[in-house]
Amino acid sequence: MKNFALIGAAGYIAPRHMKAIKDTGNDLCAAYDVFDSVGIIDSFFPDCSFFTQYELFERHITKMANLAIKNRDNGCCGKVDYVSISTPNYLHDAHIRFGLRAGADVICEKPLVLNPGNIDALIKVEKETGKRVYNILQLRLHDAIIALKKSVEGGPADKIYDVDLTYITSRGNWYYTSWKGDVHKSGGVATNIGVHFYDMLSWVFGAVKKNIVHIASHDRVSGYLEFERARVRYFLSINYDTLPQQAKEAGKRTYRSLLMEGNEVEFSDGFTELHTESYKKILDGKGFGLEEARNSIEIVHNIRHATPVGLKGDYHPYAVLEQRPHPFGW
Repeated sequence: MKNFALIGAAGYIAPRHMKAIKDTGNDLCAAYDVFDSVGIIDSFFPDCSFFTQYELFERHITKMANLAIKNRDNGCCGKVDYVSISTPNYLHDAHIRFGLRAGADVICEKPLVLNPGNIDALIKVEKETGKRVYNILQLRLHDAIIALKKSVEGGPADKIYDVDLTYITSRGNWYYTSWKGDVHKSGGVATNIGVHFYDMLSWVFGAVKKNIVHIASHDRVSGYLEFERARVRYFLSINYDTLPQQAKEAGKRTYRSLLMEGNEVEFSDGFTELHTESYKKILDGKGFGLEEARNSIEIVHNIRHATPVGLKGDYHPYAVLEQRPHPFGW
């Protein structure tokens, strides 16, 4: 049994980490969040120590390590082996550093960091501490995506595939008040809702050769990515109005589509257990490390800093949809 600490226990994705820790037969000893709406912990680890002050959490982790060294049977659950991170994107780098320097391996939600340079710096901290950083890149573990990768690798070596990626996940006005609506904290729409799709695309189709942004705003981003084995038009949005009519009529607020050569690649199901599968891989020494995360971080970083070219060239059909103003007039 390994001992875990969780930073960001009140977030949307935190319960998946709690479940993964539980399902893999391990213990969550300590958790931290500035918000105290964390009753969900009782469903998994009712004896977990919880903190809303970072300094007290840090002291507790240090105390656990010191007590464990003095007496393995003192009632403390022992030194923390892993620190899991599900905090706002802009805090990942700092919290990863904390975990490594606390003598633990780190499991971090995507995006791993906001800038590629952070990866280089974290590699140095890994070497200093002898500990590892793992990123949750769950689409690489999805059966449909694994089958897609095998199909591409087994196909003609000179084949360049035409792909359309569409991902719309409706968000209300709360989104713009939260850290997610601040591009400096979330990285913007492409980073916040799209980074795992970009990772999947580069994992399946190879290195990026061209990255063009057609439109980018507070609620959507659309562009063209050329990989070694694919030409990809993408459209990502948090605006309900951009949903296809059939999705609206079905009462859905999310739409996900991956068309390759005009054929749908169905991967809508099977997401909920992929965090547990990710933890199993990490605990087995087969997790995705810093270098595996680099391609997706470089893609979203370049999208964020690109100047949109407008509706020129080979753009996604949804890019022409009317844009609405920012709800707060920003």
